[in-house]
Amino acid sequence: MASFLKKIAGGGSAQPEQHSDQGQSLTTILSTHEDKSELLLLIANCMGLMRRQVADIFDPDKGHENWNRVLAPGAGDKKVIKSSDHTPNTEATERASEPSAEQLEAKKQKGYERRAAELSSAKMTELKEATLNHFDTWRDKVIQRLGEAINQHQEGDSGPLESKPQAPGNQQNRNDQLSQKLEDTESDNALQQLYPPQETLLRKLPQAQRVLILHSLLLLLLSLETYTAESRVLLLRITSSLGLPMKLLAEDETQVAKGLLESAKQHMNADADTKKKAEENASSRKWKVGLGAAAGAVLIGVTGGLAAPLLAAGVGSLMGGIGLGATATAGYLGALAGSAPLVGALFGAYGGRMTGRVIDEYAREVDDFAFIPLHKPHRFPGKNSEGDSRHLRVAIGISGYLNDDSEVVKPWKVIGNSVEGFALRWEVKSLLKLGNALTAYVRSYAWGWAKKEIISRTVFAALASALTLPYGLAKATKLVDNPWSVAAARSDKAGKVLAQALISKVQGERPVTLLGYSLGARLIYSCLDELANRRVFGLVESVVLVGAAAPSDSVAWRKLRAVVSGRLINVYSTNDYLLGILYRTSSLQYGIAGLQAIEDVPGIENVDASEFVDGHTQYRFLIGRILGQVGLEDIDASEEEQQMIALQHNQKKDEEERVKSEQEEKTTENIPSDK
Repeated sequence: MASFLKKIAGGGSAQPEQHSDQGQSLTTILSTHEDKSELLLLIANCMGLMRRQVADIFDPDKGHENWNRVLAPGAGDKKVIKSSDHTPNTEATERASEPSAEQLEAKKQKGYERRAAELSSAKMTELKEATLNHFDTWRDKVIQRLGEAINQHQEGDSGPLESKPQAPGNQQNRNDQLSQKLEDTESDNALQQLYPPQETLLRKLPQAQRVLILHSLLLLLLSLETYTAESRVLLLRITSSLGLPMKLLAEDETQVAKGLLESAKQHMNADADTKKKAEENASSRKWKVGLGAAAGAVLIGVTGGLAAPLLAAGVGSLMGGIGLGATATAGYLGALAGSAPLVGALFGAYGGRMTGRVIDEYAREVDDFAFIPLHKPHRFPGKNSEGDSRHLRVAIGISGYLNDDSEVVKPWKVIGNSVEGFALRWEVKSLLKLGNALTAYVRSYAWGWAKKEIISRTVFAALASALTLPYGLAKATKLVDNPWSVAAARSDKAGKVLAQALISKVQGERPVTLLGYSLGARLIYSCLDELANRRVFGLVESVVLVGAAAPSDSVAWRKLRAVVSGRLINVYSTNDYLLGILYRTSSLQYGIAGLQAIEDVPGIENVDASEFVDGHTQYRFLIGRILGQVGLEDIDASEEEQQMIALQHNQKKDEEERVKSEQEEKTTENIPSDK
């Protein structure tokens, strides 16, 4: 800690500095050496906690520090009754006889020895070294940049750029009103639970000044010309420690994105010679995107000769409304403030690469793979961008089965506007075959019989890992067996394609949140596994796997945890009998993530949705509720309501069709034989 503060805080003045007539900066907000040291100490503490969390992934002593919660059912939900007749006898025996202290200690020691053996393998040792090296490299860059800014003397802040002076009182009122507007008790409580606030005297500063500190730190992190997942997690921890609303950070990110893009766009209208040069160079560009995407993407490379002060002035003016002067704003952004190409790279060529088809060696075995915008159309620079949505973060929703083409996007419409949302379209033909087979199956007499058989035989736990099913159950699942196997195999391949797309920075230099259900969650599992195998970090901020058709093996999940900087959430239901029998071909030693909590992996959030999920095909209607309750992203309430209406309609239809199927089956059984 001492070396950190010495490295970053050296040379700071202990004397109060006078306010500039060009707006505020960190040197006016933190007017004394003590104030600066307090900020540096806060950042050091947050980074220390982040590094410790990374190290814990590979520590055999850390195996039970998971965050477990049960999602509450809604007012109109059917209560799922867990009858004792389908509880494995082993569980009943364990409950009847509580283990002794010696038995608990022996079990704990056995678990430690197993984890120690698993984590001592060459592959896990190499992964640990690569993960920590990546984190330390990022940390050192941030330390150097913050040191440069915080120790900058006030006289060094002045320059040729000008901005309209801010009235301190009016600015404080505006920031206070913004904070109050964005307060959300539930999400803010979740923020402080996940990222406990660190003690800091800065919390006693007026709210307007704390807002400006957060804003300044965001700009300084962006000046590194990439907004990594670690940078975003650091800001979440700072937000929690400063006692600011979580949504304020999201709002700040939105305003900064708008300022950067609007300013860059104003300078993207190159003269005729520059445009001609761009057209001549278009064919030689090596961006692996579709033709339409490339046409827009080439524009980011034609403005390298623009006068940096002009763009910097525009950025400062567009983002100065929060209270920082144009000089401080442009100064904190560094080269990013003076370069339209860098801004374009940050946003992935203004979204062009994500809306283009990814073509590379990984995609050859995947017939259908594309990113579909969730919200308003993405426009290229130079065109009217009114209503366009650009953000500093990206969220990708991935469906796991489809009943029609619209379900590629429909479940993810609930994602709010705090992120730039996309749905991943992948292997639609296979997913349609699977979705139609699943729907037909759950509405059939065969499924009604199979479900009762599973419960009555108390074999559900065994079915989850069995290589074969009893003959009657195998016959009953024949309808969906092949479509499931085909789609599952293709999800593994599509996951590798997604990993390559992220490594190729189709999303630009922005952190990504991945959300998926069923085989969509399996696809994400495959993607994260590929990122870990290729030692690629800092791309993925958070992940939500819902009803994942993937193994619950603890070593595999530690690998996944290593490439996720923020939250890794496993949402499961113990009532998902359909997933249990469909996934029976998994290895005997593995459980199923979609049916149980992930054990022995620190930093995993296990979320039990059994109270309102009693079937695998319900997940596509419950994305809004699940994401809302885990508090990951803003949720569109109207879209969530539409999902619940659709769920009720679908449940009614399922019931009607099951009754009809049962009646037809009984009628068929009564028909006399021709003989």
